[in-house]
Amino acid sequence: MVVLTSAVLACGLKQIQILTPKPAVFPPPAAEWSECHQRNNKTMVFFTLLSSLFKQAYDVTPPGLVTCLACAYIGSGRYFAAYRHEFIGTLLMIGFTFSPGKWIGQDALMVAWIAHMCGVVASDKIGGGPHVNPAVTVSMYALGKCSYTEGLVRIMGAMAGGLVAFPLYSVFADKLGLTQLGGPEFSSKDDEDGVNAGFSEFVAVTLLMIMIYVLNWELNFGKYHYWIKQTLTAVGIRYLIETFPLAGPAINPMLGTTWYIFSKGAFPDEIGHYFTYWVCPFVAAVSASCLYAVYAGGDVFGQKLPFGPIKGDAAVSSSKKNK
Repeated sequence: MVVLTSAVLACGLKQIQILTPKPAVFPPPAAEWSECHQRNNKTMVFFTLLSSLFKQAYDVTPPGLVTCLACAYIGSGRYFAAYRHEFIGTLLMIGFTFSPGKWIGQDALMVAWIAHMCGVVASDKIGGGPHVNPAVTVSMYALGKCSYTEGLVRIMGAMAGGLVAFPLYSVFADKLGLTQLGGPEFSSKDDEDGVNAGFSEFVAVTLLMIMIYVLNWELNFGKYHYWIKQTLTAVGIRYLIETFPLAGPAINPMLGTTWYIFSKGAFPDEIGHYFTYWVCPFVAAVSASCLYAVYAGGDVFGQKLPFGPIKGDAAVSSSKKNK
């Protein structure tokens, strides 16, 4: 019995030794530790470099630019050409039309006017005929000239162009010792909600849209139509700038906001800014679209208006008189 018990105990102890795992070796061998340490160092160097690059990009990227750029390929890139036209056209428009009086014709008003006129024509021609104005885009959408998606892409392209243009030309002016360009601003003093400035923008944008309709769709100057109508557009824009100065003027929501972001380094935080530069111009664009639809016919946001077109009625009346 004693022998049997000893044999069983010996067998059990042997099984326990077999089943018991060997303790891990801590610390790991020196070679393995060195390799792991080097791998961690390389990873940290990569992320340190990535963090540095991100910080540099963040410091020079205007607020909102990334969002505007991300909209370029909405619709699987279908409207990328329109986005490109708006972006380039806005860059050119700001450079060509804000420099007169600052870089060109500082002491000669007539020279500044002529330079501004040439800038309007050149930016449109080189840029491929962009809207470069969200209010114009809203009117084109209201009249069925572009889809909602194309309109959004165009507005984002113009905004991106404005956000890039002002800091770009600022660096350009610094390098060449030129006067810094200015931008449209309105003082919230005595007009905190932007009522007076907003009314000024409303009237100016309404007149701008009527001018665009007439010169582009109602008149035909024959062989030199583009050059004549674009020159008249430039003269009209200059007249509106001089006549409605309360909001800068901008007569363009993109200019009012992109200049603010450039000059302040942040999004506007005053309700008067948005009322003046966005609400009033958009209301003006829709109002002008309705007026044009009443005159020439057509839909507004896909709906027939209950009256008009005056142009059609006048044509019918004239033909009856001729008979």
